[in-house]
This record gives sequence, structure tokens and C-alpha cells, in this order.
Amino acid sequence: MVKASQGLRHRTRSLLRKEVRERGAVPPLSSLMIEYKVGDRVCIVPNPAIHSGLPHRRYYGKIGTIVGMRGRAYIVEVFLGNKRKELFIMPEHLRPHTQG
Repeated sequence: MVKASQGLRHRTRSLLRKEVRERGAVPPLSSLMIEYKVGDRVCIVPNPAIHSGLPHRRYYGKIGTIVGMRGRAYIVEVFLGNKRKELFIMPEHLRPHTQG
């Protein structure tokens, strides 16, 4: 028998939680206004308050490359080992990657 799925947010209690003083806060508009171009590197940092376009916890903290757009979401290319994955992520869950 195959074990039943526990859902997308299974085991995310500490991972997808805001700090006490961030709770209820609207994300800053400056972070939402960033326009990413194809080839830009981004960090995947999910905002647990916004459920649409929320990436799986497996990709938390990963660095990916913008490949394109689909609607308002960005198509982000991420590597898991040698496997190439394409994720559709809303801009609320992305931050620009800075070298250093």
C-alpha cells in the first residue's frame, strides 16, 4: 500500500513562518515592483502569507535563473543535483540575488 500524501505544506512549521514582528505586515511595494529580466539570478524566499504561486519547501533558499514569464509569474530554472527544474513563481516569493 502507498502512504497517503500529507499535503504541500507538510513539515513546514518553522520553515514557512514569519518572525513575530513581521506578522500581518504587507510586503514592501519596492520588493514587488522589481522587474526581473531573462537571465537574472534570484533567490527563492517564500512569503507564507501569500499562497498563490508559493513554491514547494524543497526549493526554499535556492538560487535560480529567470527563464521567462507566464502571466504574472516568472519561470525560474533551478537545479536539484543534476536535474533541471522549471518553477512558476510569483514575484512575492523572489528576491534579487546579490553576489557576495
